Amino acid sequence: MKQRIEELVEKLKSDKELQEGFLKDPIPTLEKLLGVDLPEEQLKQIAEGVKAKINLDKAGDFIGGLLGKK
Repeated sequence: MKQRIEELVEKLKSDKELQEGFLKDPIPTLEKLLGVDLPEEQLKQIAEGVKAKINLDKAGDFIGGLLGKK
């Protein structure tokens, strides 16, 4: 599932419209990206994983920026 989450994050990063859709209503956006109908509980878990990965990436970018400015 980790690899799938990373793939979804990359798709979201590359498409501003998908990002906005994910922020507004993550479950339908994930269904659209995945192209399969999964139980809502699984979609919620994937959505949380995607959100966590995005937040980690943002934190890494921020820290990298701080370290690069030394």
